Amino acid sequence: MPLGTALTVTYASDRGPRTHNADAYATNGRRTFVVADGVGDSVSAVEAAHAAAQAASLLTDPVAAILAARDAVQVHSGDAVIVVAVARPDGGFDVAWAGDARAYASDGEDLVQLTTDHTVAEYFRERGVVPQPRLEHIVTNTVRHATRENIGRAATRASRLVLASDGVYGPLGHNGIEAILAGHVSADRLVRAALYAGGTDNATALVVS
Repeated sequence: MPLGTALTVTYASDRGPRTHNADAYATNGRRTFVVADGVGDSVSAVEAAHAAAQAASLLTDPVAAILAARDAVQVHSGDAVIVVAVARPDGGFDVAWAGDARAYASDGEDLVQLTTDHTVAEYFRERGVVPQPRLEHIVTNTVRHATRENIGRAATRASRLVLASDGVYGPLGHNGIEAILAGHVSADRLVRAALYAGGTDNATALVVS
């Protein structure tokens, strides 16, 4: 979708059963979209996620945005994972991430996961080893440890993009997100569905179309 075309953006976040909502989202209103998920359930995680999201939203290169987020969290004791999407002038999105916050692309029917989780589970999976479920939640990269070399990158020509924390995609799974996006699309529907499905984490989604 060319930048001259107005983008519709919805976003929602819920603390769920946690003590703190350590998820954060941010956008510069037109081009850059961010979801960050603080590591842990603490005030320091909240501060790190918000600092990372706000810093990243100021830039229009997704990799540079994550490096800016890394610099922003250095004055905080907490850490976060992050996914950043930037709308391209000729349509579609460039995406970068550190950790296990995800980006999905949709054409209204099929859903494609653009990101690959930076987790111990994914490390073993890529090497043909079936990981134990608990390893899905152990990240191998975060905002604080992001470098130009270890930041994930992807791109899509799809006109609809979803950024989500694990509190959304964990309870819903790929099929659940795909089914919801086939109807009336809103971030609030994704968040509410994740919590209704038994989510035990903060749940945050940002939908651009």
